[in-house]
Amino acid sequence: MKGNPIGFAQPQRISLIIAMVLLVTVFAACKVTQPYKRPADLTTNNLYRNTTNATDTTNMATLSWKELFKDPLLQSLIQEGIENNLDLKTAAMRIQQAEANLRQSKLAFFPSLNLTATGEAIKPAATQSANTQVFEMYGSSSWELDLWGKLKSSKRAALASLMQSDAYKQAVQTQLVADIATNYYALMGYDAQLKITMATLANRKKDAETMKILKESDVVTGAAVVQSQANRFSVEVTIPDIEQNIQQTENAISILLGRAPDAIKRDSLANQTVFTDLKTGVPSQLLANRPDVREAEYQFRNSFELVNVAKTYFYPALSITGQTGLFNNNLSDFFKGSSFFANVIGGIAQPVFNNGLNKQRLAVAQAQQEASLIAFKQSLLNAGLEVSNALFSYQAAARKITIREQQIAFLQKSVDYTKQLLKYTTATNYTDVLTSEQSLLAAQLSGISDKLQQLQAVVALYRSLGGGWK
Repeated sequence: MKGNPIGFAQPQRISLIIAMVLLVTVFAACKVTQPYKRPADLTTNNLYRNTTNATDTTNMATLSWKELFKDPLLQSLIQEGIENNLDLKTAAMRIQQAEANLRQSKLAFFPSLNLTATGEAIKPAATQSANTQVFEMYGSSSWELDLWGKLKSSKRAALASLMQSDAYKQAVQTQLVADIATNYYALMGYDAQLKITMATLANRKKDAETMKILKESDVVTGAAVVQSQANRFSVEVTIPDIEQNIQQTENAISILLGRAPDAIKRDSLANQTVFTDLKTGVPSQLLANRPDVREAEYQFRNSFELVNVAKTYFYPALSITGQTGLFNNNLSDFFKGSSFFANVIGGIAQPVFNNGLNKQRLAVAQAQQEASLIAFKQSLLNAGLEVSNALFSYQAAARKITIREQQIAFLQKSVDYTKQLLKYTTATNYTDVLTSEQSLLAAQLSGISDKLQQLQAVVALYRSLGGGWK
């Protein structure tokens, strides 16, 4: 060992170390690190636009996804997605990494311990008369006292990072549930479009045959026959696009479920009941319900604690190191009491000049903290925007559905009337029939989109409020 062994029989050394600890502890009374507080200028007022129940705390986000989505096939798909989605599994791995970092930050409070055993034989020079042997086996330990709160702040930063990872996983699940439900409804919407288009195609084929018969009876001209054929093909040509949309949506759902693209079992759009008990609660609940908002706050909290850590580097660090073991020049006497030694050393290191590293570290940490605060505020604004948009989309769809039903009813009558007039009078021509049929098909397809919009608006509102992870 280098230096003379310092035994425990020297109480003045121990007293000196204790005095050093007490002296630095007195200086530590001036608080270097600060406790975390949510930013005072953070506000959730008026985040929701055009809402009247600003004081009602009932919130649909507290419902589990099984309570919101009653379709058993959709429930089965969501459950499969939660179990097998690859993005969700990746998020779980992030939690494990954060847990490991937190465990390490807790262990930093304890002394380090190293064990060493060496043997050395020194061949003498020509002027020396004997070989020299050195045998030693010792344990060394060092411990840094957390006088300024650096280790505590580091632990709190690691904890915030863990909570951030957990919130991220919940945000991934929230988005996953919404994506599966949205695509499921879209898939049934394409099915409904295909059904109506196929029925319309069948009618257009009949119309084309009818036009041929009417032409033979000199009721219509050859132009009407040609127009009826074109009308038929204008419908038929849309079918491949609808079928492509169906297959692509099935593939998208399959990927969300963590499986290869395949067919998806589903119900029909007509059997879907729209959830109407839309409770948004109060905007401040977003801080607890929205996983991405909580993720942003935990990121800010992590940055806040890292600023605390950066501040501690400007103050002296007190460390205590100790060694104890056996030391002897003769292996046969190695385990005798005379070989035992121990020493304890206390030291204070005060930074004086280190090329501006401490200032640079603090400046970077403060900039990161400010950026995290901005991201936190932005996440709240985005949440309010999404809630407002989803509410308006639902309300707009509800109004359109009522009007659309009347539109379709009158267009159906228009088609029937023009066909009858075409057969029995000269007051109309096939162009009137064509216009009525095209308008009816467009209205029927729009009617499907209206209900789809309402169903998907419920999903969007549920996700925007923070539902789906419970």
